[in-house]
This record gives sequence, C-alpha cells and structure tokens, in this order.
Amino acid sequence: MKTIDIHRYRMLLRVREFGAVHRDLFPAAGAAGRLFAAASKTVDQLSACMTTEASGQGAAREGAISKAAARQALWQALDAITRTARAIDTPGLAGKFHMPSARNDHELVTAARSFARNAAPLKAQFLAHGLRRTFVTDLQAVLDAFERATQDRLAARETSAAAKAGIEAALESAILALTRLDAIVLNMLRDRPTLLAEWNRARRVARVRASANREPAPATSTATAPVDGPPADANPASDPGAAVARLLVLNADSLLT
Repeated sequence: MKTIDIHRYRMLLRVREFGAVHRDLFPAAGAAGRLFAAASKTVDQLSACMTTEASGQGAAREGAISKAAARQALWQALDAITRTARAIDTPGLAGKFHMPSARNDHELVTAARSFARNAAPLKAQFLAHGLRRTFVTDLQAVLDAFERATQDRLAARETSAAAKAGIEAALESAILALTRLDAIVLNMLRDRPTLLAEWNRARRVARVRASANREPAPATSTATAPVDGPPADANPASDPGAAVARLLVLNADSLLT
C-alpha cells in the first residue's frame, strides 16, 4: 500500500471519529450525515482490504521461499538422474535425460515429467548404478511440491493485487465524497472556529517527504527516502487502524515528494 494512501486512511479514521462525536450537528437523514456514513463504510472496506493485502504479501514472501526450496530439490533430483544416465553404457540413453538449459518454471517442469516417464522402464539399470529404489516416485513427489509452491505463490500475489485494487477504488470514492462533505461542514461551522479548526485537523493528510538529513546514496545505487512519522496531531490511542498502518508503512512502494 502506498504511504500516501496510508495517510489518507488515517485521515478517514479521524473524519469518522469527528462525525461520530458531533453527530448532533449532522443528522443521519441529512446530506452531511449520509456522507459521514459513507466515509465510515469506506473505513471498514479499507481496513478489510489492508489486512488482506498485508496477508497476501506475507503469504507471497513465504511462497517465494517455499518455491525456491522446492526448485532446488527438483533440480538436484534431475541432476542425479542425468549423471547416472551418462554412466549407464547404453547408446542414446543420456539424450533422454538432458538437463534443461534454463532454470525457468516451464522448462524445469517439462524436464521432470520427461525424466519420470523415460526412467520408469529403465529402473533396474538406474538402481544398479546406485540410485534409490524410490527415485522415480521421489522425483514425482518433488515435482508435485514445486508445482504446489508455484500455485500457492501465484494465488497469494493475486490476492494481494485484488486487495490493492480494492484500496484504490475505495479511496477514489472516499475522496469524491469528502469534497462534498468539506463544502457542507465548512458552511455549517463557519461561525464556530473551534469546531472548524478541529475539522481542519481531522481532514489534514500528512505529506510524506524525503528527510533533509538523509545521507547521500552511493553513485551506483538507488536510495529510498525514509518515511516521516505520523502528524503531530495524530492520536494513536484513538486511531484503531494505526497498528495496521504502522505495519503497512514498512511496505510502502512510493513516496509523495
């Protein structure tokens, strides 16, 4: 989730709280009351999407680790069969067990299926050269594990992407609604400066900027600017989404300069 979107989410939390505290000024049946209700609904949607996105990102990272381990196990199984086939004194046998030239998923899976199919009728010869009696079923097992890990990682990434799209759609809708709400609230509170200042604080979206004290990055690398903390007027104790936002800010993928 983008850092600026996290700050927009925090702003919506404050707007919801403002509407709840001052609901006597904004009846539910009125235009402002309906817009406050819409903002509250958006907060719930964003909370769900943020949790789903974070969960998907975590699952995708775990899936990448599992897939790498499964890939290594599959590669080692294929390599053992290839080396053994070269040692067997049978013309043309080595050509049936040629390792893939590139270690991409498609070539690796295709080679594994071919090895399992070609090795089955020659099992006795492979066993005579020291492979385990279960080498064919072992190969199938690591192939299955690799394909499961690949699918699990793909599913996690799709879940995260869908949640991200939900966040973007919800925020776009919320910003449009807040444009209308701003006009109404400012008109209603024009003679109440204390409440007006409170509203302006609630509606403030913190800017995320590069730190002035950041050390220059080496010429050969790209530095990522650190993220500023929450605004001074933010109250973590009254912010139910702050814990989620603090976790997600670590994964922010863009900065507003």
